[in-house]
Amino acid sequence: MGYTEKAAKEAGYEVKVGKFPFMASGKASAAGTTEGFVKVVFDAKYGEFLGAHMIGAGVTEMIAEVVAARKLETTYHEILDAVHPHPTMSEALKEAVAVAYGEAIDI
Repeated sequence: MGYTEKAAKEAGYEVKVGKFPFMASGKASAAGTTEGFVKVVFDAKYGEFLGAHMIGAGVTEMIAEVVAARKLETTYHEILDAVHPHPTMSEALKEAVAVAYGEAIDI
C-alpha cells in the first residue's frame, strides 16, 4: 500500500524504513504463524507515512490501519502513540515504525 521504498526514493523522498519480522511477535509465535513481516516507509524530512508492505498470516486484518494512516497523512509519532494491544498482530506495525526511528525494544 502506498509507496515502495524504491518508488519513494525515485519520487525524490529521503526515506526512513523499518521492518519487523513476525518471528519476533508473541502473537505470531503463539499462533504458529511466524513467517512474514511488516515493512514501513516514511519521509525522513517530515515523518509522513508513505507506504507499507505486509506479508504473512493475518495481514488482511491490519491493512485498514495503514490505508487510513496514509490517507490522513499520518506521521510516525502518531502511529507510535496509537494503541496497539499486546499480544496482537497489529503490534508488528507499531514495532516496524519503531525500528525505522530507532525506538524498537522488541527486536
